[in-house]
Amino acid sequence: ARAASGVVVAVEGKTSYVLTNEHVVQREGLKGAASFQVVVERPNVHRLPAHVMAEGRVPDADLALLAVEGEALTPATIASEDQVDIGDDVVVVGAPYGRSLSVSAGIVSQLEVDEQDVQRSMKTDAPIGYGASGGGVFDVPSGKLVGLVEGYRTAKVAFGGISKDDFSFDVPMPGETFLSPPAKIRSFLMQSGVGRLAGLRRGSAMAESPQRTDPVARQQ
Repeated sequence: ARAASGVVVAVEGKTSYVLTNEHVVQREGLKGAASFQVVVERPNVHRLPAHVMAEGRVPDADLALLAVEGEALTPATIASEDQVDIGDDVVVVGAPYGRSLSVSAGIVSQLEVDEQDVQRSMKTDAPIGYGASGGGVFDVPSGKLVGLVEGYRTAKVAFGGISKDDFSFDVPMPGETFLSPPAKIRSFLMQSGVGRLAGLRRGSAMAESPQRTDPVARQQ
C-alpha cells in the first residue's frame, strides 16, 4: 500500500475532487489492478472509494485529480498567482507516513518564474515527512491554497562507528521542499475540466493538457 496526502479542490453534488501528485497514483510496477481510497478524518475517520480523473506528466506537472463519490467534502479556496510571494507565511497540511493529519509552519523560500513571468516552481522551509506528497500549502492568514507538495530533498544522517549496530536514515533538508505553485495548479484544474467547479476563470495555460482517465477502467 502507498500512502500520501491530498486537498479537496472542488465539489459537485455528492462528488468531491481531490488534488494530489501524479507520482502518487502511478501504477507502473504494481502487480494486479490498483485501487484508491481517500481517508477523511473530520468529523470522524472513514474511507471513501476514489478513481483517477486526470493525470499530469512528471516532471512538468506532477499533479493528479481523484474523484471521490458519496460525500460532499469542504473544498479549499485556490489562491491566484499574485497572492503568493517570497517570504509569505504558510502552513503545510498533510498526513506523513499515512497517519493522522499533521501541520507544520514556514515561509515561501523560493518562487521561480520563466521568461514570460509565469510561475514554474516554489519551495518552502516548512518541515515535512514521507507521505506528505500531495499535501496542501496554505497562506497565513487568508487560508487560501498557494501550493501543493511535490517532494523534498533529503540528507543522510548516520549514527555509530563501525559496529554492527550502526544505522542511518534520511531527513528532509530545510528549505528544500518542492511545491506546485498556484499557476500550475490552476492550469491543471482548468484543463482537467473542474476549473469552474473550483471557482476558477479561464486564463493562461502553462502545462500540457493532462491525460484524461476512463473512470470505469480505473475504478476498482
